[in-house]
Amino acid sequence: MGSAEQVAPGPRVPAEMEVPASTAWPLALACGFALMFAGLLTSVSFTLLGVVLTVAGSVGWFREVFPQEHEVTVPVIAEARVVTERHIVDRVPVAPQLVRAWLPVETYPMSAGIKGGWAGSVAMAVIACTYGLLKTGSIWYPINLLAATVYAQSLEVDPAHLYSFHWSGFGMALLLHAVGSTLVGLLYGAMLPMFARRPIILGGLVAPVLWSAFLYTILDLLNPVLEKRIDWLWFTASQIAFGVVAGLVVMRHSPRTTQENVPLALRAGIEAPGMVRSRGSGEKLP
Repeated sequence: MGSAEQVAPGPRVPAEMEVPASTAWPLALACGFALMFAGLLTSVSFTLLGVVLTVAGSVGWFREVFPQEHEVTVPVIAEARVVTERHIVDRVPVAPQLVRAWLPVETYPMSAGIKGGWAGSVAMAVIACTYGLLKTGSIWYPINLLAATVYAQSLEVDPAHLYSFHWSGFGMALLLHAVGSTLVGLLYGAMLPMFARRPIILGGLVAPVLWSAFLYTILDLLNPVLEKRIDWLWFTASQIAFGVVAGLVVMRHSPRTTQENVPLALRAGIEAPGMVRSRGSGEKLP
């Protein structure tokens, strides 16, 4: 502490004070709510456990404040207030040219993610149709299973429709597959730059396996017909094929510098005096 700095005495404070006692009941209540909603996607047992924790947490928390609030006495430590007459704040000389780190430094354009998603969708479709041909003798079987997300009732009435071609089912499956693949492709384009090492292994293998495991828990809610007839080994293989192909296509494009640190006015193409250097200064414009 420099000679220009001194410690000013703070206001008089009591030696101790009463504060609400710490309790774990709010945490129990929060876990109960989380399990109640998780049970809607997984199992009724989670919902029942959530209800028990919610009731116990509510009763326990109310008993902490009614009929008498539980409090504890804690000592009060007087805090010294530091004042200074300096008008300039010195900065720590660590990487002075780096004001703030923007991560990732580079990312792929949106077009790369879209192309990767479309290429991955073709690879996934090839694996799925191969499964249908080898296991059921019909390439329309996996297509109709995907369409069962919308046409589940008709397929439950007549399961034979799964093995034949239908324009409505084919169109719906194509729409769902195209939209989903495009969105996941855009996600791959945004995520791959974050994996500095072996992005294909992480984005093409690990992510599809985790996604397949997540769908395993909620597929009964999204598509009951698919959940009853799905072959998880082939399904995971199709997800991996999508991830690898989409990742390879995305990585073939040249990454671009991220624009988060560029002012919005410059990104929008608006002239903003004071944000850019003059062309006559002899310096290269950003």
